[in-house]
Amino acid sequence: MKRPDLDDLVRLRRARDRMDRDYAEPLDVPALAREALMSAGHFSRSFRAAYGETPYAYLMTRRIERAKALLRRGDLSVTEVCFAVGCTSLGSFSTRFTELVGISPSAYRAGDHEPAAAIPACMAKIYTRPVRNGEAGRSTAP
Repeated sequence: MKRPDLDDLVRLRRARDRMDRDYAEPLDVPALAREALMSAGHFSRSFRAAYGETPYAYLMTRRIERAKALLRRGDLSVTEVCFAVGCTSLGSFSTRFTELVGISPSAYRAGDHEPAAAIPACMAKIYTRPVRNGEAGRSTAP
């Protein structure tokens, strides 16, 4: 797959920014492709070439990232969090959350998040970012 040209990268960035901003909205590849002024197939291929993952994987990572923040607060149920981040199926949400985070949303919500409370917000985003590609259970130690 050839790398997207500069014009395509600008349009892809516009669609990616929309996913970052409107992650809770019902977004699908055809709608995002229209945002990028591309066909759905070209958009998907170009997005993967530019960012190393599919548009769906990117959007789900954003949703899980936000879900983690809401679950750490502890004032919403897992079901409420699922719908708040734009997922429409509790089962799919829980499966994807578990794949990326390594534990279920309920277990994550029940966990001790006090140590993360002292971390500045700009660093907490990095510290709590979901892991992609099934790496949640792998150790990062050398």
